[in-house]
Amino acid sequence: MPEEARNVVDDESGPLHATTGHLLRRVFTAIAAHALQDGSQAREFVVLDILADEDAPSQQDLAHRLGINRTIMVRLLDRLQEAGHVVRTRNPANRRTYVLSLTEAGRTALDDMRHAVAYRDARLTSALTTPERQRLTAMLTKLVADDGPSAIHSIEHLITQAHYRLRRIGDRQLATYGLRTRHFALLPALDRLGPCPQEQLARYLHLTEPATASLIEELVRVDIVSRGQDPHDRRRYALQLTDLGRARIPAVREALECVERDIDDILGRDGSQELRTLLTRLLP
Repeated sequence: MPEEARNVVDDESGPLHATTGHLLRRVFTAIAAHALQDGSQAREFVVLDILADEDAPSQQDLAHRLGINRTIMVRLLDRLQEAGHVVRTRNPANRRTYVLSLTEAGRTALDDMRHAVAYRDARLTSALTTPERQRLTAMLTKLVADDGPSAIHSIEHLITQAHYRLRRIGDRQLATYGLRTRHFALLPALDRLGPCPQEQLARYLHLTEPATASLIEELVRVDIVSRGQDPHDRRRYALQLTDLGRARIPAVREALECVERDIDDILGRDGSQELRTLLTRLLP
């Protein structure tokens, strides 16, 4: 890679890397990777932990409270019921719905999961002091409060919910243009780096190459990104925005700014800056 391109890739001072959404996505990605390595089921833990406090009146209510897609929730509850951790009982107040309750086996499984989550939380926040952990928990709790009060104070869970919240805001902003929040970073990055090889783009975005390839494929299909031959290595592609892709940049930047304004409205500018500082401390 040419030295000037390498310097751009390693530059962490650009506007993209300074956003709260970008930092949350990076921390969320690290959390997901650790959860998979540990063999734990993060969504199962969240459902069981909620039901440990009280029964849920319906699957739809539980899905809404946790910000989980209803179809995914049905499959998740099917698994938990098959494992004997949850039971569905016809709701006497609404015979079309089922009350969801935790079983004794579910409580035992939950105790084991809590140990795993506490360990991951401690590992995730090892660079923070106790007051900093408390402050991060308070800010994340405030950030997700519009989706309903969170009964779970795991930092891992709160970061996940905050990431989902910002993703929903971005998706609404970009729906008119056929884009999603997952394309947020890619268009400004290509506007800055392109034409560039996929490897360089993945490094700049802190994504795996397979994840980057999947996003690129989506945008190639809608004529927002094009693949040309890399002048530095004719065996690989150079990626760049099309005319349509460049025309979408203002909409993407406005959506990014909308997400950041939403965070500022909730936490205040000083709070938003403090959150970004703490999130940066969580990164490997």
